Amino acid sequence: MEDATTWIIALVSGAAAVAGPIAAGHALLTKREPQVAGAWIAICLIFPLAGATVYYLFGINRVRTRARKLVAEERIPPGHGPWHRHTSPTISPEYAEQVRISDAVSGRKLEGGNRLQVLHNGEEAYPAMLQAIDAAQERVFLSTYIFETNATGRRFIRALTAAQRRGVDVRVLIDGFGEIYSWPRASTLLKRTEVPVARFLPPRLMPPQVSINLRNHRKILVTDGRLAFTGGMNIGDRHLVESTHPHPVADMHFSFDGPVARQIEEVFLEDWAFTTGADHTLPSLARRHTDGALCRIIADGPNEDLDRLIMTLIGALSAAREEVWVVSPYFLPTRPLMTALEAAALRGVAVRVLLPEQSNLTFVDWATRHILGELVHWGVQVYYQPAPFAHTKLFVIDRRYAQVGSANMDPRSLRLNFELNAEIYNRPLAEQLAADCADICARSRCVTEAELEQRGAFERVRDAAAWLASPYM
Repeated sequence: MEDATTWIIALVSGAAAVAGPIAAGHALLTKREPQVAGAWIAICLIFPLAGATVYYLFGINRVRTRARKLVAEERIPPGHGPWHRHTSPTISPEYAEQVRISDAVSGRKLEGGNRLQVLHNGEEAYPAMLQAIDAAQERVFLSTYIFETNATGRRFIRALTAAQRRGVDVRVLIDGFGEIYSWPRASTLLKRTEVPVARFLPPRLMPPQVSINLRNHRKILVTDGRLAFTGGMNIGDRHLVESTHPHPVADMHFSFDGPVARQIEEVFLEDWAFTTGADHTLPSLARRHTDGALCRIIADGPNEDLDRLIMTLIGALSAAREEVWVVSPYFLPTRPLMTALEAAALRGVAVRVLLPEQSNLTFVDWATRHILGELVHWGVQVYYQPAPFAHTKLFVIDRRYAQVGSANMDPRSLRLNFELNAEIYNRPLAEQLAADCADICARSRCVTEAELEQRGAFERVRDAAAWLASPYM
């Protein structure tokens, strides 16, 4: 018995002696952020066996290698790297600086002739989306992070099932972690009606797959390759703000009719191929209108080497001359983004950040409060929106340029999640979104530096501790 115990102790000690340094070395060589690399190295060396196990489950990015087998060189055509521009359509000089940046990093062309519609909350978005599914004749592609199975979710399931039964190519992609928000799962109900459905990186024990940090946060609906919807809205009753739901969520969604619908469809097909292994090329059916906006899609995620969203946001901030609107439910910008916001404010740009008074993630609110003092001190104006919880994501520059989509301004969206934003180079649409932001601001309260300084010692420590964990939120 003593010999067996001695052998077990020796084996565990040997495994720890090998696993800890190996895991620490892997983190050193593969992590892009020194803070993240340093944290993993410390965990693996202080707790060699447990730390290496946790790192194996949560710290290794298995997505990038797998994705590259399906999407060669991040969709950038030969000769179009960070040093080479796409050939964009004729643009106004006011957009030239931003277009140069986005051309270089986006991997997609700037397309004209797109008609857009702003859809407020589920009351406007869901009827339009369901109508598009009902009218589809060839294909319906839907991807969402959360697909609830309450009354709203059941309406979508019925519409998708009806489309499938009349011969439409229907495919539904649901995030493997986001789908557990409701029971029964939407994927289960869809399979019962024989609608093709796939789960994106679902957690499983055998073989181990616990990719909690790598989520598909994109919201995509494309019908017949022509009409696309994207934004921040999931599928569920909570987005019906005029309903009796106990925790309503306000949000915006957007419809795109034009060439950019094809770009959105391409992102869906890439995700579908990544998840199922079924890689299909479909003809483009998108229509280019004689009127409409210049748009392009920026897809970002842990499968890419470039921080595309961060680069384009910083580029837009550097080009701002008059005003910046940032609307986000979760606000934990990276240090480069914070610096860009502060620099814009210091050179006289009116930088306004609109946040919910209280989000659904209290610890994120704590972490956010820790950084607001610095931003306010350097002239960034921060406002808290009253209930209901505002899940809207908007980024508007000088009433001429906007980004809309699924990405929040936090490390999870900007580093870990698969996200999709749309760039909009169109003054009328940007003016409409800026007016929406101004309306939100008018009913919100300004956060002052004095208010933040009046926090007690416990609140300051709590907020700072939450901020310390922000790279993993």
